[in-house]
Amino acid sequence: MSDELITGPLHDRHVALGATLGAFGGWSMPIAYPAGTVAEHTAVREAVGIFDVSHLGKLLVRGAGAADFVNSCLTADLGRIAPGKAQYTLCCTDSGGVVDDLICYLDGPDEVLLVPNAANAARVAELLRAASPAGIEIVDRHRELAVIAVQGPRSAELLPTLFAGFPGVSGLDYMAFADAGAVRVCRTGYTGEHGYELLVPAEQAAAVWDGLLTGAEPLGGRPCGLGARDTLRTEMGYPLHGQDLSEEITPVQAGSSWAVGWSKPAFWGREALLGEREAGPARRLRGLRATGRGVPRSGMTVLKAGEPVGVTTSGTFSPTLRTGIALALIDTAAGVAADDLVTVDVRGRALDARVVTPPFVPSHVR
Repeated sequence: MSDELITGPLHDRHVALGATLGAFGGWSMPIAYPAGTVAEHTAVREAVGIFDVSHLGKLLVRGAGAADFVNSCLTADLGRIAPGKAQYTLCCTDSGGVVDDLICYLDGPDEVLLVPNAANAARVAELLRAASPAGIEIVDRHRELAVIAVQGPRSAELLPTLFAGFPGVSGLDYMAFADAGAVRVCRTGYTGEHGYELLVPAEQAAAVWDGLLTGAEPLGGRPCGLGARDTLRTEMGYPLHGQDLSEEITPVQAGSSWAVGWSKPAFWGREALLGEREAGPARRLRGLRATGRGVPRSGMTVLKAGEPVGVTTSGTFSPTLRTGIALALIDTAAGVAADDLVTVDVRGRALDARVVTPPFVPSHVR
């Protein structure tokens, strides 16, 4: 594979807006625009923000029985949703580790669209192809579709300005989707706010992006980069694969058991995860809210009464709370409970923090 970063269909728009670009999952993506991450974060919490997340994978699974095939591989139970609905699910190893977390869009019994993370899309496709029976096709639509996220309390006001001929798109239920012409509008997101994700043909992406920015400006909205996406998702306690979920961190450890269809007869990693759930995990993901001055980052040791009890997996400054927050894997044998005080070793300085249950700020996704 070439070391050259992939540029998406909106790359020129980001350059023209003065975005700071960075590598993410092999793609060149906007990290922040000139207003900065805090301003972008605030726009999403108070108005509306527009994100380019076209680096996300897009895998179409089609053929007779495609939904049943996907259901036998991934953790969540597709039988619990109807066509036109989306579902958060996990792709696991036989040992229960997480290859990726992804969104599954159910079109019908013979067609499912999967949206994995950019860095893991090829691996997920490889695993599905290796397991697929005759008649099931895995189609990579990674470069064909852009993904634009419209997030914030005023997002439902913004969509009708662009999709005037499709009045139902702004009234979608949470985790539902509808097609507005060639654009798929999904009531999903990664910020904890009311929002949508638009799957847009690459050749239409620039026009949709321009229309959204024009409509967002009078609402107090702005373009947002992946820096704000990270602070927003951390405030919600949403996991980031590679940090809070990984092939070494199982759904049981990460508090993602709700995304597992435990009564299903088959999915990858089922036996290992059932065993871990029954025995109890050796560690669990917890929230930490700093009570002192300082910002925890990933990979920092967590201590209680001077003894190491875990490690942070994600950490940031919360623009909403104006303090440091983190997610951390804590040893269950240490007996750490909600509201306990711990310390985080921030480059040799002890940062006091309280154990909390995420989200750190209220969720408004519904």
